[in-house]
Amino acid sequence: MIIRFLILLSLLFMPLQAQESISAEDAITIGLKNNYNIRIARNDARIARNNAGKGTAGFLPTIDASGFSQLARSDQETNNPFSAGGGISDTETLNGRIALNWTIFDGLKMFASKAQFNALAELGEAQARNTIENTVVTVLTAYFNLVQQEQRLDVARNSRDISAERLEKATIRREVGGASSTDLLNARVAFNNDQAAVLEQELAVVIARNQLNIALAQDPATSFAVAEDILVAPMDIAIEELQRLAADNNSGLLVARHNKTSADKGVEIARGNFLPRVTLSADYGYTDRNTTVSTMRENFPPEISTQSTDGTISLNASLNLFNGFRDKIDLQNARITARNQQLQLEKTRMELRGIVAEKNAEFQNRLQLLNLELENVEAARQNLALIQDRYRIGAANSLEFRDAQVNLNRAEIALITARYQARISRLEIERLIGRLAIQ
Repeated sequence: MIIRFLILLSLLFMPLQAQESISAEDAITIGLKNNYNIRIARNDARIARNNAGKGTAGFLPTIDASGFSQLARSDQETNNPFSAGGGISDTETLNGRIALNWTIFDGLKMFASKAQFNALAELGEAQARNTIENTVVTVLTAYFNLVQQEQRLDVARNSRDISAERLEKATIRREVGGASSTDLLNARVAFNNDQAAVLEQELAVVIARNQLNIALAQDPATSFAVAEDILVAPMDIAIEELQRLAADNNSGLLVARHNKTSADKGVEIARGNFLPRVTLSADYGYTDRNTTVSTMRENFPPEISTQSTDGTISLNASLNLFNGFRDKIDLQNARITARNQQLQLEKTRMELRGIVAEKNAEFQNRLQLLNLELENVEAARQNLALIQDRYRIGAANSLEFRDAQVNLNRAEIALITARYQARISRLEIERLIGRLAIQ
């Protein structure tokens, strides 16, 4: 009774704090909202999408406007009969000009550039999705690990309570002369070991909660409650269908595909350097000049005004004949890059098929182990109940009691671990086939 009272007393004086309960879906929502890598990846995807326009690819013309205002003063003396003679002249000039430049043909580079920008935009979205999926896996792994550690803590506390009850009865029996010192000492050692296991597991829970908070990008000291159990749903999808889904939806494979498309368009851009370039230019200007003259010569107008407009339009064609083989080298390098991306795509596709087959086999194995561990826990519980009954009437010794207790503890821990590992295996398959629950 004393030991049990001390345990209850310590629990009563533990700091109490209302904890908000969050589900796995809530954890995903928080993680996607706060994670810095996701926010950066989404911004990068927006930049890539903004670049996928006709203006950046060179389809649209450029129009520049310019203008200036100028005031000039001249003080001169001359005997030229055609000039105003000596005097001061002020000249005010206003000028405005607008110019258009439009590349009509650049060796089809603008079309290839537009396609490359589109591929880069899709690449940015695929990379953002890949980052999001990796974050979801990290968050859920940390979440389920916290659930697992709290379940282990429940097992440790339950084992400690059994040892406390055993120690209490051994103490009473020793006081009335019905138990040996060995039984009492064994009971005390078992209780101390179980209490130490509880302390270690409480630390494991604290660490697991901190890791989840870090994955959620929030204060590591944030306290909350999680689900009490880990549910492992079967996956009734044949391996052939899993392979097809992975080939169509896997974000890593999509990234490799878009890299290959972008590299192919880079070859077309490099090839366009060998074709002529045709540009259209147009220019229009307006000038207003007023000159005020102070002169002693009669019949000379005191103010002279001049307005003029001018415009030009031209069609220009150019073709580079030799630039030190730089265009040739650029084309060779672009082709090498495209071949590398093709090899990377094939490598990614082959590795993906192997990983999908491996994870599917692992998940099926985890399910079988889970069923076995369920049977082991049930058998261990029944065995402990029988040993407890025999121990009460003196038909079983303390070693048999402890063995049954330890066997139940190990079986429950093995079940918790098997359930956690099975859920993580299923989570990895969901990521590979692009079926993660992303909000």
